Amino acid sequence: MIVVTGATGNVGRRLVATLASAGEEVAAVSRRISAADVPDGVRPVQADLAEPAGLKTVFDGADRVFLLTSGDFMAAGGNVADVVSAARESGVRRIVLLSSQGVGSGRHAPGFETAVKDSGLEWTVLRPGGFASNAFQWAPSIRADRVVAAPFADTALPVIDPLDIADVAAVVLRETGHNGQTYVLTGPEPISPRQQAAALGAALGEPVRFAELAEDEARTEMSRFMPPVVVEATLAILGSPTADEQRVSPDVERVLGRPGRTFGEWAARNAAAFT
Repeated sequence: MIVVTGATGNVGRRLVATLASAGEEVAAVSRRISAADVPDGVRPVQADLAEPAGLKTVFDGADRVFLLTSGDFMAAGGNVADVVSAARESGVRRIVLLSSQGVGSGRHAPGFETAVKDSGLEWTVLRPGGFASNAFQWAPSIRADRVVAAPFADTALPVIDPLDIADVAAVVLRETGHNGQTYVLTGPEPISPRQQAAALGAALGEPVRFAELAEDEARTEMSRFMPPVVVEATLAILGSPTADEQRVSPDVERVLGRPGRTFGEWAARNAAAFT
């Protein structure tokens, strides 16, 4: 059985559906989940990974785990070592961790990866860059005024479609040959915020104007829904990316045998959210 944590999010929902359609036995884990949130045959499990006392029931019967922890997990004082320990004690043999490209660039602490790599279990680490779905933050202003307001207008990064992260995770969970590997996951081309606005306009069939924010303005906006340390790390990546952070990684195509989806494809698929 495969346990998928974060099962109701952009990555987890697609991963659960993909694994279920491939005939895998799946337990879908989230703090708030019901049978209505998962495909037929998938077992929904309500659990909070930040509460160690309830972890054993999460992993009973599982041999593989997709481990995704949220900002809420960190804010609640969650310890990923406790999660990994509970998985190992329940008989799990392989963990696929959704980490961050920022670990490789030194912007984020490596603690989650260290806990998984030192667990004695088979492991694979996925390090995605920025998500194409971060563009959902612009939905209110696009719906109201057909405008995107963002900093660093022309700094391009190869953002990745969450569906590609899920598809890579499904392959790694089901196939051999990925033990001990770290995959950097990006989209197939760098794209700037100004270009993203244009792609959203193309998906909607009408222009979307771009308005550049000053860095301090962006900091104020982001601080409304991000912890300060995350705000500063995000602004650093967006404004002063390293060469590695701007580079297109070959790992999506290496694992899937096809290029990743473009931001334009993501925008077209999600155009209804901006109307």
